[in-house]
Amino acid sequence: MPVFPLQLAIHNPAVPDLTPAHIAILEQLISHGYALVAFPMYANAIGVRRGSFAALLVPEGDAALKMMGEPCYVIGSNLAVRARHEGRAVFVWKEKVIEATPELLEELARFSAELAPLLKV
Repeated sequence: MPVFPLQLAIHNPAVPDLTPAHIAILEQLISHGYALVAFPMYANAIGVRRGSFAALLVPEGDAALKMMGEPCYVIGSNLAVRARHEGRAVFVWKEKVIEATPELLEELARFSAELAPLLKV
C-alpha cells in the first residue's frame, strides 16, 4: 500500500475532482497524523491511514468528504473486514484472520470518532 503525497490524490483521475475545500480537509488530515494511501482495489476513493486502521474517503458535495463504508483494520496492505469466526470477533483478509481484541476494537472506535469531525471544513 503506497503512501503518496497530497498532489497525487489531487491528480488521481479515478477520484472525482477535488475542490479547494476538499484539499484543505486532506491537508488537515495530514496535519493530524493521517497518511494518504492508495488501495488499488478502491481507486475511486482516497485512502487515509493512521496506525493499523484506514478509511476510504470520497467527496460529499463541494465542502466535505465522507467515509465510504466503515473504517477498517489493515492486514498487510489490505483492508480487512470485521466478521465472526468460530464465535469470535475477527478481522479477515482472505485467509488471514486477526482476533478483534477489545483493545483493537477500542482503537478502531477511536479512529472513527477522531476522523469523522475532520471531514468537513
